[in-house]
Amino acid sequence: MNIDAIRNGIVIDHIKAGRAMDIYKFLRLDELDCSIAIIKNASSEKMGKKDIIKIDTVLDMDLDALGYIDPNISVNIIKDGKLIEKRHVELPATLKNVIKCENPRCITSCEQEIPHIFKLTNREKGVYRCIYCESAPKQKSE
Repeated sequence: MNIDAIRNGIVIDHIKAGRAMDIYKFLRLDELDCSIAIIKNASSEKMGKKDIIKIDTVLDMDLDALGYIDPNISVNIIKDGKLIEKRHVELPATLKNVIKCENPRCITSCEQEIPHIFKLTNREKGVYRCIYCESAPKQKSE
């Protein structure tokens, strides 16, 4: 398999195998007019198998949202064909407008302008709760 090197762009690495499409959809990569490579089930000494996304352009990303989707990924910034920065994400303490409260009695269900804010309440299990009603969203599939 031959995948071109990125000249200026981003490589999202160490994605849990099978999660690349979640990130692809969240970042709306289908709307970009550049080359994008999704590598699924690549061999990894550390993880066994992993996914990788290569994006041949620089774009702003919500690292908190990426940390929620997969807290073990790394985001590599490439400039002139060289790695200039490597960012590691983690579960964020709060999430704003990344997930929605599904409690029909929550204030966010009837007041459209109120942001959906969730606070991390259990880091080991990755549990978030709505700051308004304390409901937990459905767990994302592993």
